[in-house]
Amino acid sequence: MAFTPLQDRVVVRRIEGDEKTAGGLIIPDAAKEKPSEGEIISVGTGARDEAGNRIAMDVKAGDKVLFGKWSGTEIKLDGEDLLIMKESDIMGIIA
Repeated sequence: MAFTPLQDRVVVRRIEGDEKTAGGLIIPDAAKEKPSEGEIISVGTGARDEAGNRIAMDVKAGDKVLFGKWSGTEIKLDGEDLLIMKESDIMGIIA
């Protein structure tokens, strides 16, 4: 299914973190925190300012980003768990 978010929203796929600690201990699923790093899957067209002009998005599909721990709304598309959030919830792009 093709899905395009509206305005300044983006669809993000979480990037899973390491399953081991730096010391080599395996972290069980119940103790893992949800990662706050992800890859942009789809981007909206951008919000509008008071004059009705479109404000360009700073992120694009394929960007790896860092976002807040409680950011976004979890959705399921084609059996895949994804997040949809506003661009302002993204803290930065990982180079």
